[in-house]
Amino acid sequence: MGYGFALFAAAAPEIIRACSREAEALGYTSFWVNHPGKTDGLAALALAAGETKRIALGIGVIPLHTRGPESIVEGVRTQKLPQDRLLLGVGSPNPNSLQRVRDGVAALKRDLKTRVVVAALGPKMCHLAGEVADGVLFNWLTPEYAKRSVEMVKAGAAAAKRQPPKMCAYVRLAVGAANAAKVKEEADRYDSVPAYHANFVRMGVKPETTAIIASKPEEVRAQLAQWNGVLDEVIFRAIVANDTVEENMILVRAAKPAS
Repeated sequence: MGYGFALFAAAAPEIIRACSREAEALGYTSFWVNHPGKTDGLAALALAAGETKRIALGIGVIPLHTRGPESIVEGVRTQKLPQDRLLLGVGSPNPNSLQRVRDGVAALKRDLKTRVVVAALGPKMCHLAGEVADGVLFNWLTPEYAKRSVEMVKAGAAAAKRQPPKMCAYVRLAVGAANAAKVKEEADRYDSVPAYHANFVRMGVKPETTAIIASKPEEVRAQLAQWNGVLDEVIFRAIVANDTVEENMILVRAAKPAS
């Protein structure tokens, strides 16, 4: 199983640079940022591209209803992102999410030579991701429900007579009480989104219970065991109370791949 590390795209440039360098040095398979609101995740990811040589670079994910394929293609080219390392994540809310994602993936694959990753939550989007994507990014799932989502994706791939895409998931990671409180804040924010709330209801869990929360860095690895064999890659989304290089670096090192 691969290990990824993910930051908030609006984190200070020195945090993105330091964490991407450390992630590559420690043997992570990917480094990610998101694409929140007015913050350009592609520009943030370019900071990591400038500091690394081998690690895959993911953006999870660009919302196609606010930034269309043409703008994404222009952004990838403007930022000179290495397409051979890029994991270009896209997604869309309803209405018309399925058609928007299908069309968006086709347009991106036509104009870029990179891997396109689809954010999938519900059963229909999981099936579509299996049909068209190079990778799938799950979010706020338990390991048990991730297994079910993987089967939905595989069914979509089988229907399209193609190999299943790479299966990945964002898993929130926090160490210490102050950072655990931040996880709860983010969980509540996602729970206010109808599609996510419906998924939490389907799983029968509170959103914060899908995170890895440890009191000490050395306790993180024990909690990772629950994900073994579930996915192709787990991506640790850093949650910190004070966004400093030091706090984020603690998380990079705590969740590092086994040597």
